Amino acid sequence: MTTSPPLQPSNEAGAPDVDGQRRPVLAVLDTHVVLDLLVFADPRARALAGALAGCQVLWLATEAMFEELTDVLSRPTSARWCPDPAAVLAQARTLCHQIVACPPSAQRAPTCADPDDQIFIALAWAWPVDWLFSRDRALLALARPAQQRGLRVVTPAQWPGSLAQAAGA
Repeated sequence: MTTSPPLQPSNEAGAPDVDGQRRPVLAVLDTHVVLDLLVFADPRARALAGALAGCQVLWLATEAMFEELTDVLSRPTSARWCPDPAAVLAQARTLCHQIVACPPSAQRAPTCADPDDQIFIALAWAWPVDWLFSRDRALLALARPAQQRGLRVVTPAQWPGSLAQAAGA
Protein backbone atom coordinates (compact mmCIF):
# COMPACT_ATOMS: atom_id res chain seq x y z
CA MET A 1 0.00 0.00 0.00
CA THR A 2 1.30 3.42 -0.88
CA THR A 3 0.64 6.66 0.88
CA SER A 4 0.68 10.02 -0.76
CA PRO A 5 -0.44 13.61 -0.26
CA PRO A 6 -4.12 14.43 -0.82
CA LEU A 7 -5.21 13.26 -4.24
CA GLN A 8 -6.55 15.53 -6.93
CA PRO A 9 -8.43 14.04 -9.90
CA SER A 10 -7.09 14.80 -13.35
CA ASN A 11 -8.63 13.80 -16.66
CA GLU A 12 -5.32 13.83 -18.49
CA ALA A 13 -2.49 11.43 -17.68
CA GLY A 14 0.30 13.31 -16.00
CA ALA A 15 -1.41 16.67 -16.50
CA PRO A 16 0.25 19.51 -14.60
CA ASP A 17 -1.73 20.70 -11.59
CA VAL A 18 -1.88 24.28 -10.36
CA ASP A 19 1.45 23.92 -8.58
CA GLY A 20 3.15 22.57 -11.73
CA GLN A 21 3.51 19.05 -10.31
CA ARG A 22 2.40 16.10 -12.40
CA ARG A 23 -0.71 14.47 -10.96
CA PRO A 24 -1.59 10.88 -11.73
CA VAL A 25 -4.89 9.90 -13.24
CA LEU A 26 -7.08 8.28 -10.58
CA ALA A 27 -8.53 4.87 -11.40
CA VAL A 28 -10.43 1.93 -9.94
CA LEU A 29 -9.61 -1.57 -11.19
CA ASP A 30 -12.07 -4.41 -10.87
CA THR A 31 -10.97 -7.91 -9.91
CA HIS A 32 -10.82 -9.14 -13.52
CA VAL A 33 -8.37 -6.39 -14.41
CA VAL A 34 -6.23 -7.01 -11.34
CA LEU A 35 -5.97 -10.67 -12.35
CA ASP A 36 -5.13 -9.67 -15.93
CA LEU A 37 -2.29 -7.52 -14.62
CA LEU A 38 -0.88 -9.64 -11.80
CA VAL A 39 -1.68 -13.23 -12.72
CA PHE A 40 -2.17 -13.49 -16.48
CA ALA A 41 0.11 -10.68 -17.71
CA ASP A 42 -2.53 -10.03 -20.36
CA PRO A 43 -0.94 -8.10 -23.25
CA ARG A 44 -4.19 -6.11 -23.64
CA ALA A 45 -3.44 -4.58 -20.22
CA ARG A 46 0.18 -3.70 -21.02
CA ALA A 47 -0.45 0.04 -21.44
CA LEU A 48 -2.27 0.16 -18.10
CA ALA A 49 0.50 -1.85 -16.41
CA GLY A 50 3.07 0.63 -17.72
CA ALA A 51 1.01 3.61 -16.56
CA LEU A 52 0.68 2.09 -13.08
CA ALA A 53 4.40 1.32 -12.91
CA GLY A 54 5.24 4.85 -14.09
CA CYS A 55 2.88 6.42 -11.54
CA GLN A 56 0.84 8.04 -14.32
CA VAL A 57 -2.22 6.16 -13.05
CA LEU A 58 -2.97 5.86 -9.36
CA TRP A 59 -5.08 2.80 -8.55
CA LEU A 60 -7.51 3.36 -5.67
CA ALA A 61 -8.88 0.38 -3.76
CA THR A 62 -10.75 -0.40 -0.55
CA GLU A 63 -10.47 -3.33 1.81
CA ALA A 64 -13.73 -4.71 0.38
CA MET A 65 -12.03 -4.94 -3.02
CA PHE A 66 -9.16 -6.90 -1.48
CA GLU A 67 -11.66 -9.21 0.21
CA GLU A 68 -13.20 -9.94 -3.20
CA LEU A 69 -9.75 -10.53 -4.72
CA THR A 70 -8.92 -12.86 -1.84
CA ASP A 71 -12.15 -14.76 -2.43
CA VAL A 72 -11.47 -15.15 -6.15
CA LEU A 73 -7.88 -16.25 -5.55
CA SER A 74 -9.05 -18.87 -3.03
CA ARG A 75 -11.42 -20.57 -5.48
CA PRO A 76 -10.34 -24.00 -6.75
CA THR A 77 -10.45 -22.75 -10.35
CA SER A 78 -7.85 -20.09 -9.51
CA ALA A 79 -5.36 -22.63 -8.16
CA ARG A 80 -4.19 -23.68 -11.62
CA TRP A 81 -3.47 -20.07 -12.60
CA CYS A 82 -2.15 -18.64 -9.37
CA PRO A 83 0.32 -20.73 -7.40
CA ASP A 84 0.79 -18.08 -4.69
CA PRO A 85 -2.34 -16.05 -3.87
CA ALA A 86 -0.54 -14.34 -0.97
CA ALA A 87 2.09 -12.99 -3.35
CA VAL A 88 -0.59 -11.66 -5.71
CA LEU A 89 -2.37 -9.94 -2.83
CA ALA A 90 0.88 -8.45 -1.55
CA GLN A 91 1.75 -7.14 -5.00
CA ALA A 92 -1.75 -5.66 -5.41
CA ARG A 93 -1.48 -3.87 -2.07
CA THR A 94 1.92 -2.48 -3.08
CA LEU A 95 0.61 -1.14 -6.40
CA CYS A 96 -2.52 0.55 -5.09
CA HIS A 97 -3.40 3.48 -2.90
CA GLN A 98 -5.77 1.99 -0.34
CA ILE A 99 -8.72 4.11 0.67
CA VAL A 100 -9.85 3.39 4.22
CA ALA A 101 -13.53 3.88 3.39
CA CYS A 102 -15.54 4.88 0.39
CA PRO A 103 -16.44 8.55 0.97
CA PRO A 104 -20.11 9.51 0.86
CA SER A 105 -21.25 10.94 -2.44
CA ALA A 106 -23.77 13.72 -3.00
CA GLN A 107 -25.11 11.72 -5.93
CA ARG A 108 -25.92 8.05 -5.73
CA ALA A 109 -23.82 5.84 -8.00
CA PRO A 110 -25.57 3.93 -10.76
CA THR A 111 -26.71 0.49 -9.64
CA CYS A 112 -24.67 -2.37 -11.02
CA ALA A 113 -26.61 -5.45 -12.15
CA ASP A 114 -24.06 -7.56 -10.25
CA PRO A 115 -24.22 -6.59 -6.55
CA ASP A 116 -20.67 -7.92 -6.02
CA ASP A 117 -19.39 -5.27 -8.43
CA GLN A 118 -21.21 -2.33 -6.83
CA ILE A 119 -18.14 -1.62 -4.70
CA PHE A 120 -16.17 -0.63 -7.81
CA ILE A 121 -18.67 1.84 -9.25
CA ALA A 122 -19.42 3.21 -5.76
CA LEU A 123 -15.77 4.10 -5.13
CA ALA A 124 -15.29 5.48 -8.65
CA TRP A 125 -18.43 7.57 -8.27
CA ALA A 126 -17.75 8.85 -4.77
CA TRP A 127 -14.11 9.77 -5.12
CA PRO A 128 -14.51 10.66 -8.10
CA VAL A 129 -11.93 8.96 -10.27
CA ASP A 130 -11.22 9.44 -13.95
CA TRP A 131 -11.30 5.80 -15.08
CA LEU A 132 -12.92 2.55 -14.02
CA PHE A 133 -11.18 -0.41 -15.64
CA SER A 134 -13.25 -3.54 -16.03
CA ARG A 135 -13.93 -6.50 -18.29
CA ASP A 136 -17.19 -7.25 -16.49
CA ARG A 137 -20.31 -6.72 -18.61
CA ALA A 138 -22.34 -5.42 -15.66
CA LEU A 139 -19.81 -2.65 -14.98
CA LEU A 140 -19.21 -1.88 -18.65
CA ALA A 141 -22.98 -1.41 -19.04
CA LEU A 142 -22.66 1.62 -16.74
CA ALA A 143 -20.34 3.45 -19.16
CA ARG A 144 -23.00 5.80 -20.49
CA PRO A 145 -24.38 7.09 -17.16
CA ALA A 146 -20.83 7.29 -15.80
CA GLN A 147 -19.64 9.31 -18.81
CA GLN A 148 -22.15 12.03 -17.93
CA ARG A 149 -20.23 12.51 -14.69
CA GLY A 150 -16.80 12.43 -16.37
CA LEU A 151 -16.03 8.85 -15.36
CA ARG A 152 -14.91 6.61 -18.19
CA VAL A 153 -15.66 2.89 -17.81
CA VAL A 154 -13.46 0.93 -20.21
CA THR A 155 -11.55 -2.30 -20.62
CA PRO A 156 -7.76 -2.06 -20.39
CA ALA A 157 -7.61 -2.82 -24.13
CA GLN A 158 -9.87 0.17 -24.91
CA TRP A 159 -7.99 2.56 -22.66
CA PRO A 160 -5.16 3.82 -24.91
CA GLY A 161 -7.68 4.82 -27.58
CA SER A 162 -10.03 6.33 -25.01
CA LEU A 163 -7.18 8.29 -23.46
CA ALA A 164 -6.20 9.75 -26.82
CA GLN A 165 -9.84 10.60 -27.52
CA ALA A 166 -10.22 12.27 -24.11
CA ALA A 167 -7.05 14.33 -24.67
CA GLY A 168 -8.38 15.52 -28.03
CA ALA A 169 -11.74 16.54 -26.59
